[in-house]
Amino acid sequence: MTMETRYRVVLLPGGVLPAEPAYTALLQAFGDRVTAVAKDLEVYAGDRPPADYSLDSEVAGILREADAHGFDRFHLVGYSAGGASSLAFAAQHGERLLSLALLEPAWAGNDRTEAEDALWVRFRALEQLPPDELMAAFVGLQLALGVEPPQRPEGPPPPWMAKRPAGIRAFIDAFDRGDLDLDALRAFDRPVYFALGGRSNPDYYGRMAERLATIFPGVTIETFPERHHFDPPHRIEPEHVVDSLLDLWRRADS
Repeated sequence: MTMETRYRVVLLPGGVLPAEPAYTALLQAFGDRVTAVAKDLEVYAGDRPPADYSLDSEVAGILREADAHGFDRFHLVGYSAGGASSLAFAAQHGERLLSLALLEPAWAGNDRTEAEDALWVRFRALEQLPPDELMAAFVGLQLALGVEPPQRPEGPPPPWMAKRPAGIRAFIDAFDRGDLDLDALRAFDRPVYFALGGRSNPDYYGRMAERLATIFPGVTIETFPERHHFDPPHRIEPEHVVDSLLDLWRRADS
């Protein structure tokens, strides 16, 4: 396979793990089948989130990265906060995308179900917590009832972890102020894929998947029964996700 025939892909991580460790396993499983850019989120470009930060910041960053790599049209893959940013990009620049893959996006607009709204009130309350409590509560809200959160790695936290509480607060605020153009998404005619963890909070990610299925009528929703938001399939079952994404991209080609 030559460079010209590889799938051109931009991958966005979530609000906790940086792009390189988030996508190492997936990119290794792809091998030479992709020309991929694993891009860090704009919210972490500096020591603290910009005062004027919004999802438009992430959209502009995706455009800049795609243009820098000569990607006129490309496949976009986004997890969690990166998935929310991917939806915002699709609404504003859908003509640049060949397909859209959403790995449990953290936000899909503010036209939410009652169950999503109830959880969102609890997300907003996190902003008042000190950093350690914020991170623990943030993880817990996204898991199904009775699911234990992942254990913290031994040793001192990596340097990038210090930015995460402020970044999460910035994302929560940006989501609350966000205005996702649902009509533009309804007009998006490229293939869409949604990966859902069976052990993630069903009142949030399950309801979101159902809601997006009414916006993207041809969306493929794939449930990974043993996975949740913090042991996501692209890290734990990368070969499976590679097969699913290759199927999505083949459909985009056809």
